[in-house]
Amino acid sequence: MNVWAIDKDVPLKLLLLELVHRYGENTLALNNQVQHFQAVDLCRINEPAISAYIYTFGQNAGRYGVDLKYPIPAHNIVGENEDLTLDQIIEIISTHLFS
Repeated sequence: MNVWAIDKDVPLKLLLLELVHRYGENTLALNNQVQHFQAVDLCRINEPAISAYIYTFGQNAGRYGVDLKYPIPAHNIVGENEDLTLDQIIEIISTHLFS
């Protein structure tokens, strides 16, 4: 994933760079259907049923929100993780996608 080639806002690029640094370049994939400049839908390669929709719109500067998606939609966690710091969002994503 070439993070700098992605048309997203800087806080999302910083998050993606940190995740690539921690987990490697060929570990994560972006859902290309998400077109919002301040949002990405992130999953592990070959595991699209478990994903994290990460956004910066509607958040304080430098903060993130994340919706956690599971194979069974009734288990999705939406709107409960907002106004998170970079460290907090990385911890949630690491647990959700890599545990």
